[in-house]
Amino acid sequence: MSDADLCFRDATELARLVRTRAISVAELVEAHLARIDRVNPAVNAVVSCVPEQARAQARRADAALARGEAAGALFGLPTAVKDLIPTAGLRTTFGSTIYRDHVPAEDALLVERLKAAGAIIVGKTNTPEFGAGSQTFNEVFGATRNPYELSKTCGGSSGGGAVAVACGMVPFADGSDLGASLRNPASFCNVVGFRPSVGRVPIWPVANAWASLSVLGPMARTVADVALAMSALAGPDPRSPIAVAEPGTAFARPLARDFGGVRVAWSTDLGGLPVDARVTRVLETRRGVFADLGCELAPAEPDLSGAIDAFHVLRAHQFASRYAPLLERHRGELKATVVWNIEQGLRLRGADIARAEAQRTEVFHRVRRFFERHAFLVCPVVQVPPFPIEIEYPTEINGVRLGSYIEWLASCSAFSLVGHPAISVPCGFTDDGLPVGIQIVGRFGDDFGVLQLAHAFEQATGAGRRRPPL
Repeated sequence: MSDADLCFRDATELARLVRTRAISVAELVEAHLARIDRVNPAVNAVVSCVPEQARAQARRADAALARGEAAGALFGLPTAVKDLIPTAGLRTTFGSTIYRDHVPAEDALLVERLKAAGAIIVGKTNTPEFGAGSQTFNEVFGATRNPYELSKTCGGSSGGGAVAVACGMVPFADGSDLGASLRNPASFCNVVGFRPSVGRVPIWPVANAWASLSVLGPMARTVADVALAMSALAGPDPRSPIAVAEPGTAFARPLARDFGGVRVAWSTDLGGLPVDARVTRVLETRRGVFADLGCELAPAEPDLSGAIDAFHVLRAHQFASRYAPLLERHRGELKATVVWNIEQGLRLRGADIARAEAQRTEVFHRVRRFFERHAFLVCPVVQVPPFPIEIEYPTEINGVRLGSYIEWLASCSAFSLVGHPAISVPCGFTDDGLPVGIQIVGRFGDDFGVLQLAHAFEQATGAGRRRPPL
């Protein structure tokens, strides 16, 4: 088979081919390295590429397989790690010139799990400075472009990972999601991006071990491939006090499910958010799919009043907690939106934070009660389609002025606030060929159920099979 054919095979299929020795790990890695060489110059998704290290890992993996040693769930699969996540011996810049030459001494927990599952790390994926903003550009590596239209943004902050997956440079990638950073680039790049429940994929190292706004999760070209990655990434760890106890093997079960009679809520604007008409048109073309799956579909959305205000306060507090020392020492090296977000946090009083936490609790319980009546909510992922790469962030939608650089992502960040699992699945394309995803949100802790409905939708539509014209 050709390299292109191999590089666009599903991760689950590639894992089977490696385990049965139909292809070698060296062949698989070489095909993906060649794909990176050919495609990455156009999109700038993979940074700090380490081909020789990857080839050495591949040779060791093939030798282990020849000895009959057990292979992990991701054995032999090439991947690249988001440049926010520390990798021992491999440059990690956080998208910042301050850390341009930073090489960590130890792996993050997520990287430990990738390696334990047999994945082959070929490099890092591009991210905005400190993951701030859903537009992937920085002063270290430049901008990452949308593979479906190079003049447009790929979204972010896990934009490099989404583009690498969409272009066949890796079969799956990891990412983080504070406000929308797994779901937004997945929507913009026609791949699947999954934000798990808080604690499902434990995080270490982290400045605040109890922090619960940001999560880690996977992206891939299919829901089954996302579940495969989750089987390796999820599960408890003593370094994370908020880790979910259920093991990752829970995600290795079959995804097929009968959705007859399952109550699903449908909302095109989550109670009044401005949503670009091009996004709404694509979503409406798929509304009937859920009825065809047997779902009892009804227009409804939870009461999210106060959610965005609370999210903005708690996000600003998190930025101040993490980056205030950098602001003091390196203000001139920080982009304006990062400076703004840190300063927003520094201006907060204890009463502001307490009020936001109380709001968060109120919103959580309103959403919890909503999900007692509905098993799932289907709604927009992003309120706009991919926009020109020269624009840092949208400032208005449908004539409605937006107050900050993250306000156009309220359709995602509201669910970040309450910690529910949410996924972006390819839904279709605008008239001018730009990808649009659809968001499925589930009950708190029902991560597998979200994957099951996403899988059923994906199988019914096939929207994710359309490849970028590179």
